[in-house]
Amino acid sequence: MTARSEVRVGERALTVSNLDKVLWPSTGFTKGQLIDYYARVADVMVPHLQARPITLRRWPDGVEGQSFFQKNCPPHRPDWMHAVTMGGVHYCLIDEPASLVWAANMAAIELHPSLAQAPDLDTPTAVVFDLDPGPPADVLTCARVAVLLRGYFERLHLSAWPKTSGSKGLQLYVPLNSGAHYEQTKPFAHALAQLLERDHPDLIVSIMDPAKRRKKVMIDWSQNTASKTTVAVYSVRALAAPSVSTPVTWDELDDALAEGDADRLRFDPAQVLERVESRGDLHQPVLTERQELPALRI
Repeated sequence: MTARSEVRVGERALTVSNLDKVLWPSTGFTKGQLIDYYARVADVMVPHLQARPITLRRWPDGVEGQSFFQKNCPPHRPDWMHAVTMGGVHYCLIDEPASLVWAANMAAIELHPSLAQAPDLDTPTAVVFDLDPGPPADVLTCARVAVLLRGYFERLHLSAWPKTSGSKGLQLYVPLNSGAHYEQTKPFAHALAQLLERDHPDLIVSIMDPAKRRKKVMIDWSQNTASKTTVAVYSVRALAAPSVSTPVTWDELDDALAEGDADRLRFDPAQVLERVESRGDLHQPVLTERQELPALRI
């Protein structure tokens, strides 16, 4: 028999279930703890999800079980929860904390939003550079590449905000909020990745070929399209132990590199909640900073 409880999130009443179910066997982290984390981080996370088509990645039997990506928002969603259609798919919209708790109750451990907001689904609000290390490169190798990218951004009069992927890499967000389309942002990201690869061939690749990625960092520019998503800031990741895609400062990247300490760029849910409590939303400027996309040729 499934144990169910009624909870209130703001003005909404939700039914949650199986709160004692262990989703992370290695640590004993439960579904109830996952729901609690998302409820507590919602005030800073939801603004980064609002009006964006969301792909939910669900682990009903925990992280050692099978997962699946849910793009179509299920018909049994609450009647107050909205969806948006893109490419024939009806994606969930997570526009309030209750929606986030509802998703967590379905064991949607990871949330992957679009870079664009409805109704302008061809107009990304940012350019993202996903830094993915090829073993034995790691998050510190990604930090080296991030610092190099920062120098190129500065020469282009752009600002960028970093976050950990919550896994093994980093992501850099260049906010636009200025009406650019994917047909502009994707070629820009591709050209910049190629430029970095040309200037630092010992460290960087811009193509997917696994054989060429060993010991290097791939700058994945292909995320900048309507058909792709990037893991949300503050999303939990389904690794052996729960970790979180966490906004960090450039000083934190510099310090981690100076100390050679990759653990400085790994955060669990409790640490993230402490950071939010003491520092607020370090990723907030991505929502509001307005920048024009420059022309870039290589």
